Amino acid sequence: MVAKITLAKSAGFCFGVNRAVNMVYKLIDEKKHVCTLGPIIHNTEMVNELKAKGVSIVSSPWEVTTNSTVVIRSHGVPYSTYEEIKSLNLQCTDATCPFVAKIHKTVAKASENNHIVLIVGDKNHPEVMGIQGHCSGEFYVVKNHDELLQLSQELPLLTKKPIYFVAQTTFDVSEWKKCLEIVKKVYTNAVIFDTICSATSERQDEAKVLAEKSDLMVVIGDRSSSNTCKLFDICNRVCDKTFLIENSSDLPKNVIKNACNIGVTAGASAPARIIKEVLDKMTDILNNSSETTDNECNFAEMLEENLKSFNTDGRVMGVVERITPNEIFVDVGRKQAGVVKLSELTNDPNATTEDLVKVGDTLDLLIMRTNDQEGMITLSKKRVDALKGWDEIVKAEEENAVLTGVVTEVIKGGVIVVSNGVRVFIPASQATASRGDALEDLLKKEVNFRIIDINKGRRRAVGSIRSVLKEQRDKIKEEFWKTCEIGKVYTGVVKSLTSYGAFVDIGGVDGMIHISELSWNRIKHPSEVVNVGDTVEVYVKDIDNEKGNISLGYKKQDENPWEVMKNDYPVGTVVDAQIVGMTSFGAFARIIPGIDGLIHISQIADRRIEKPQDELSVGQMVQAKITAIDFDKKRVSLSIRELLNDKEADEASDFEDSAKATDAE
Repeated sequence: MVAKITLAKSAGFCFGVNRAVNMVYKLIDEKKHVCTLGPIIHNTEMVNELKAKGVSIVSSPWEVTTNSTVVIRSHGVPYSTYEEIKSLNLQCTDATCPFVAKIHKTVAKASENNHIVLIVGDKNHPEVMGIQGHCSGEFYVVKNHDELLQLSQELPLLTKKPIYFVAQTTFDVSEWKKCLEIVKKVYTNAVIFDTICSATSERQDEAKVLAEKSDLMVVIGDRSSSNTCKLFDICNRVCDKTFLIENSSDLPKNVIKNACNIGVTAGASAPARIIKEVLDKMTDILNNSSETTDNECNFAEMLEENLKSFNTDGRVMGVVERITPNEIFVDVGRKQAGVVKLSELTNDPNATTEDLVKVGDTLDLLIMRTNDQEGMITLSKKRVDALKGWDEIVKAEEENAVLTGVVTEVIKGGVIVVSNGVRVFIPASQATASRGDALEDLLKKEVNFRIIDINKGRRRAVGSIRSVLKEQRDKIKEEFWKTCEIGKVYTGVVKSLTSYGAFVDIGGVDGMIHISELSWNRIKHPSEVVNVGDTVEVYVKDIDNEKGNISLGYKKQDENPWEVMKNDYPVGTVVDAQIVGMTSFGAFARIIPGIDGLIHISQIADRRIEKPQDELSVGQMVQAKITAIDFDKKRVSLSIRELLNDKEADEASDFEDSAKATDAE
């Protein structure tokens, strides 16, 4: 039996954590005394490592000495803490995760506009406490969909008020989806912000898939880490043998020896060093087992074949052995140790070593410098990538081919995309589908683009994202019009609202639901039924091929109040109705939402009255009998008088029965 260990691609530091740790290391390198406001991340070993380098932890800005730099940790802090730091005139480095900082701005704006903020997360988690601290108005915190539903029952008026709905960035994605179902059904005026970090979502999805394929799952991370505990819960649901460990000493040796497929993932605050130690220890355990071998980790033969020269500018292959925030160490098959600094690993200024490589990866490298005295070889990966990548760029320009890259910077006049290790400039006019779209939304996103200009002498390239988007959009529209027909049902997303209707994207083409088609009841504005971003099911009512306009229907026939009337309210039915209007000839009463019936003035009382207001008032509840229904003209006649006559007849009958009984005695 050959045991297989699979490490999740997303295991280890996330962007926000890595950014925070790097900020602290930079301050340490600058010989500054550093105080972190609470543990910089939820990992005891990393905190102890920083403590050994002189970093101290404080619980309040008031504990920071004047010659120290206070670092706000990745979880963020309340607004009041910033005010304290400012009042104390402290040197401060803000390591709040940008995704968390975005939530702070969102809830602060909501409070300014008198909106209620509803936060889903752990109220005792520092991130959630920080978010609360940026709410200047009314806010509530719920930990799951059950509490969200309970809140609506305890405070029913809340469901009708304007609400901003946000989540802790590390919240359980599956639980968030359950919350969204409740919000869309119950909190009708809520504006939803999906603030769960995309890295968290990917990490959780990846962990679940890996756990389903494994007979043993190991989750690495601190037990105080919220996202690590969520990973453990997710894996434990699908893999019975799931273990949460903080370091290699926690590994269940006997269980590992008997496992066949072992999955490994790690929380966002788990350092790469600890992950490597765990993998090494697991490998040792398996190697010491008589039935298992580690065939996948032996790269010696491959290296010997590829390593020809150690002169400067020589190309070599290396295997990643250790990862630190600022550099990686590789084995190039000789006595010298190979090192690749982050600046020589990639052109992406936002990338981290953990994002780019994993322990065990094989890299094609260029030797920059050899120092035999120190036993060190300085290497570059980005220069090899650039050599290979430039040829791809030139070829793509000649063939008008579509390339894929990641937007690494937003600069004046456009964005920078890195593709095949080459920086490509995309002008603002060519970066988005519409000129009004924000360039910042592209940052760190993968995009498709074409090369529209090239300077081979200076190795400069200019690209266009817009041309690819336009081509994709044109293809989608062409396919849509081929199959579109009246009556066809589509699932679309509400893009915008006007006073007269809602515009819906039904697959690259926009259609409009007229306000009269949104509800069987009379509404004043489309927002009473749908909001921007809602997913809706619609059907095509009409098509104007010349103008390219599509009219959409939204109302369902089984919700037609007249169908309900026909099935449940035959003539003769006695109903409880509310008076909703008055005329000189009678009063209108609401039977069910969408249908009002007329109580003629002659049918209001068992005597002559001058005007309906003598007996009735708007808002009053009355009992009335349905006396006639005209479904063609959509009219219903009601009578209170008939009920009074029926009552008198019943009383008379009772009196006669009583009299007969008396005579008989």
